[in-house]
Amino acid sequence: MAFNSILRNKSTTFVRAFASAGQLIRKTQPGHRAALSAVVNRFENPFVPRSNFSSVAVKSKPSSDENLLRVIESEITCAQETDESGHAEEVPSNFPFKIIDSPGQQTITLERSYQGEEIKVEVHMPDLVTGDENGNEDDKDVESERATQSSIPLSVSVSKKGGPSLEFSCIAYADEIVIDSLSVKNPDVSDDQIPYEGPDFQDLDESLQKTFHKYLEIRGVKPSTTNFLHEYMINKDSREYLVWLNKLKSFIQA
Repeated sequence: MAFNSILRNKSTTFVRAFASAGQLIRKTQPGHRAALSAVVNRFENPFVPRSNFSSVAVKSKPSSDENLLRVIESEITCAQETDESGHAEEVPSNFPFKIIDSPGQQTITLERSYQGEEIKVEVHMPDLVTGDENGNEDDKDVESERATQSSIPLSVSVSKKGGPSLEFSCIAYADEIVIDSLSVKNPDVSDDQIPYEGPDFQDLDESLQKTFHKYLEIRGVKPSTTNFLHEYMINKDSREYLVWLNKLKSFIQA
C-alpha cells in the first residue's frame, strides 16, 4: 500500500510538472525551448533507461546535406557531359562588335564606334523554347509564331559625344529583331525627373518603324549578329551554370 501511494504521488507530480512545462514550451521563444524540455525530462519514468532516448536521437540525425551533395555532384556530371562550350567561341570575321564577357555575370556587353557615335549593346541570357509547347494550328499570326521561338533580350544605346543617346529595347529572334521601345536619354536630366519618352514603338507609323530597324542594322544590330549571339549566350549559360553548381558543392562541403 505504501509503495502504491508513493507511485501515485510521483505520477501526480509528473503529470502536473509535464503539463506546466508543456504550456511554457508552447509560449516560449524557440531558442529557449530546449532548456525547458530538459526540465520535463527530469520527471521521466525512472524505470526507463536514459540511454534509450539518446540513441534514438543519434539514429534520427538528418543526412540531408549528404543527400544534397550527391544530387549536386550528379547534376555537375550531367552538365559536364552536355556542355558544348569546352572550347573558345569562334567569333565570325565580320562580327562588328568587341565582346566584353565577364565570368560570373549574366550579361555581356558589345561595343563599337561608328561615325562619331558610341554604340553599346547589353545582351541578356536567352529565353529558350524547348519545342514541347503545342501551338494552335488555327492561329498563325506573328505573335503566336514568335512565342514558339527562342530569343535573347537586347538593350541598345547609341550616343554622341556630350549629347543625348537613343535607347532601344529589343528582342532578337531567329533572323528577326523586334524593337519593343525607343526613347531619347538626356544626360543633363536628373533621375527625379520623368521625361516624355514618346508613344509605344508599335504605335509609330509603319514607315518610321522600318526606318529605325534600318538605322540599327547599319550600326551592326542585325540578324546575322544576333543569330551568332544566340548561340554564344546559350554556351555562356552552360558555362555559368556549371560554375554555379561547383560553388554550391564547395559551400555544402565546407
